[in-house]
Amino acid sequence: MAKAKKTGDTLASRLALVMKSGKVTLGTKSTLKTLRSGKAKLILIAANCPPLRKSELEYFTISAETTEEVAGK
Repeated sequence: MAKAKKTGDTLASRLALVMKSGKVTLGTKSTLKTLRSGKAKLILIAANCPPLRKSELEYFTISAETTEEVAGK
């Protein structure tokens, strides 16, 4: 159980580091644009993301061979 909490802390700390560096894209439209250009390395999808948008993001994530995480499963 401790490992899961440590992983969550690691994800939160990594996210904070990325936000601080400024190398982050927020929003569906800009994320899709980044995926199409091949610049995305990791996609985080919120748990409350609409199903249609989620499937669209998943499709482009697979096409771009990018890692995907769904937050708050």
